[in-house]
Amino acid sequence: MPGFVDQAQLHAKGGNGGAGAVVFRREAHVAKGGPDGGDGGSGGDVVLEATSKVSSLLSFKDQPFRRGGDGTHGGPKKQHGKEGSQEIVPVPLGTVVKDLEGRVRAELVSEGQRWCAASGGRGGQGNARFLTNRRRAPAFAEQGEVGEEYWFDLELKLLADVALVGFPNSGKSTLISRISAAKPTIADYPFTTLRPNLGVVRAASSNLTDFVVADIPGLIEGASQGKGLGHEFLRHIERARVLVILLDPSAFSGLGINDQHEILLHELKSYKPELLDRPRLCIVTKADTVDDVEKYSSQKLGRSDKVDLLISSQSGENLTGLVSLMANLVETSHETESQQEIIGSAVVVHRPTPEGLELEKLGENHFAVRGKDAMRAVALSEVMDTDALEIVEKRLHKLGLDKALSRIGARPGATVEVGDFSFTWEPS
Repeated sequence: MPGFVDQAQLHAKGGNGGAGAVVFRREAHVAKGGPDGGDGGSGGDVVLEATSKVSSLLSFKDQPFRRGGDGTHGGPKKQHGKEGSQEIVPVPLGTVVKDLEGRVRAELVSEGQRWCAASGGRGGQGNARFLTNRRRAPAFAEQGEVGEEYWFDLELKLLADVALVGFPNSGKSTLISRISAAKPTIADYPFTTLRPNLGVVRAASSNLTDFVVADIPGLIEGASQGKGLGHEFLRHIERARVLVILLDPSAFSGLGINDQHEILLHELKSYKPELLDRPRLCIVTKADTVDDVEKYSSQKLGRSDKVDLLISSQSGENLTGLVSLMANLVETSHETESQQEIIGSAVVVHRPTPEGLELEKLGENHFAVRGKDAMRAVALSEVMDTDALEIVEKRLHKLGLDKALSRIGARPGATVEVGDFSFTWEPS
C-alpha cells in the first residue's frame, strides 16, 4: 500500500456568501422606482464523503486546505447571486474526524456517507427585502455571511473483517501474501511492516463471496501505552470482526507461544477491553520449522484459548483450512452482530455551531456578543442608516440580548460589541 497515510489534518473553509444589492428601479416612464436589489448567493459547504475509491489520507499530507466556492453578489431587477460550489472531499471508509481538542465530530464508515465540515456563509438580502409600507426606499442591504472555518484532525481506522495480530516477524505479511493478492514487503527481521496491508480473500467453502483481511504491523510488549508506535497500529484492529492471533514457535521469537499469547491479549485488553470479546483464532505459524507437531496441536493457551491450527505460509500447509475457519467466523459475526455494534458509532455525529448569541465580558461594563444569529443581525451595509439601525435593534432584542446583558450584570451605558459593530447599551 504505497503512500499509506492514516493521520492527517484538514483545514475546511466554507465559501463566503455574496452581498445583497442596493438598487432602485430606473426605467423610462417610472418616476420613482422602488427598491430592486436582489439577494446574494450563499457560499458552498465543505463536505467529507466516505468512499472505497480512496485508501488512505495521503491527499491531505501536503495539502490540507479545502474550500467551498464563494457566492456572488445580488444584482438589479431582484436578480439573486449564484450560489458557491460545494466542495466534496473524498475520504477513506473508516475515517474519524476530531476537533483540535480531541472530541470526535464524525465517523465515516459507510459508502457515500457525508458530513459537513464547514458550512458556507448565507447570502445577504437585497434592499428589496426591506420594503415596507413605512419604509419605502431602504438604502441598505445585508452583507454576505463569512463561511465557517475549522481545523480538524483526521484519523483512519481500517475497516477489515479479519485482523492478523502478532509479534514482529511472526509471519503475518507472508500469510496475507499467500491467501490474498496483497504484496507486502517481506524480510526476515522485525518491523518489516510499518503500515497495514489489506487483502481480499476468496472464501470458497463459505456462503461469503470474499472478506477483507488486514495485516497489522507487529505489536510488542507495551504497545497499549504507545511503545513501538503501538497506538498507531492498535487502532486498526478496533473495527475488525474477527481477530487471528499468530504465534511464532521458532527460536528467533525469543518467547514461547504461551508468553506471546499472554502478552498480546494483555495489550489488546489494555488498549480496549472489548477487543477480547471478538471472535478469535489462535494459530501457530511456521509449522515447517517445528519438529514435534503434536506438541502444539490443540495446546491450551491461558484460561480459555487453545491452538486452533498449525500452518505454514511457506509450504502452504493448512492455509485452506485457515481461510475456511476465518470465513465461518466472519459469516457468523455478520449474522449475529450488526456493523453498528462492531464499530461503535457508525453514524455521522453532527455538532453544528451553536445558533443564537453568547456573551463574553471584556472589561468593566464592556461586553462582546458571539454567535451566528447575532452576527447576522448586524450584517447590514449601512448600519448608520436610521432604518437599518432600527432593524438591528429589533433583531438583537428578539434574540434576547437585553435579558442576557441584564443577567450577566451589564449596567446602562455598557459598551457592547457585535463583530465590528459596537454601541452603547440602554435597557429598552
